[in-house]
Amino acid sequence: MASYFLRRLILIIPTLFGIMLLNFIIIQFAPGGPVENTIARLQGIDVGATERVSGGNQDAIDTQNNFISSNNKYVGAQGLDPKIIEEIEKMYGFDKPAHIRFFIMIKNYLTFDFGNSFFQDRKVIDIVLEKLPVSISLGLWTTLLIYLISIPLGIYKAVNDGKKFDIWSSVVVIIGNAIPSFLFAILLIILFAGGRYLDIFPLRGIISDNWDELNNLDKILDYMWHLALPILSLVIGGFASLTMLTKNSFLDQINLQYVLTARSKGNTENKILYGHIFRNAMLIVIAGFPTAFISILFTGALLTEIIFSLDGLGLLGFEAAINRDYPIMFATLYFFTLLGLFMNIIGDLAMTFVDPRIDFDKR
Repeated sequence: MASYFLRRLILIIPTLFGIMLLNFIIIQFAPGGPVENTIARLQGIDVGATERVSGGNQDAIDTQNNFISSNNKYVGAQGLDPKIIEEIEKMYGFDKPAHIRFFIMIKNYLTFDFGNSFFQDRKVIDIVLEKLPVSISLGLWTTLLIYLISIPLGIYKAVNDGKKFDIWSSVVVIIGNAIPSFLFAILLIILFAGGRYLDIFPLRGIISDNWDELNNLDKILDYMWHLALPILSLVIGGFASLTMLTKNSFLDQINLQYVLTARSKGNTENKILYGHIFRNAMLIVIAGFPTAFISILFTGALLTEIIFSLDGLGLLGFEAAINRDYPIMFATLYFFTLLGLFMNIIGDLAMTFVDPRIDFDKR
């Protein structure tokens, strides 16, 4: 077992390198880089994130997309002093060839030196650490609640397959699966956050302005008060698929021969369910945990962050991509890819914990 996980740890290096290289190559062909953005601003053209998303200034977008000609010169820079262009390229590190920039980036990332943001004039690590509490709060609590609700519910539905509980709970699951989390978030705001009816929960942030003045118990309550609606919206939107996956996994196992054999030996239903079926049925559920956690942590909560004015990593990554803030883009990609690879290893460990018969060394 130890040799398997050692190989997995070693495999992280080429996997991470390949992912970073592939994304770096793709970015090189994307129009509207930081140099073009800066030139556009010097020319008095607004090419910010809002303009790109809304499409409100088509002339600005067309101008920016025409900045690079076939000979890789900045057409939009006509009339500017070439020395200014050289200074802009040097400021962003674009005075070096692409392959040199890539290896410099990887060398720095190995020591977690992510450099400075192109457009916020701050260290990337400081920006990420500032946004991290919001995303950790949303991702961790949402994932835990989804699993704590979906697994028992899915098991109980499988045991009572076709009965009244299974039927009416399936209606709830279908409704939860049909309503996107961001629409449910808007509904919660209308009902409980002063949108139209009740004004019980706050509408922005994860803590109150007087956080430092509160005692420890009040800080916990304030934290939970702010996160109640965002997490509820994400849980409602995410528990349905996992519930059905759990139910179907258990149903697949319930009718297998080893279950019938265990019943014929006089084992109780609880012993059969949790002593035999559980570890087999849970393997596919556990295998999906790393992906679920990373997706909620980084991208799954983007619209929820926007709706509830939560300044997290999902919104940060989106704005960085729109504004071509490459240090933030690649730093978040590096961090979450690395985290995802480690989470996959943890998922394998969890599978061996649930079912000790699994021996990855024989694979």
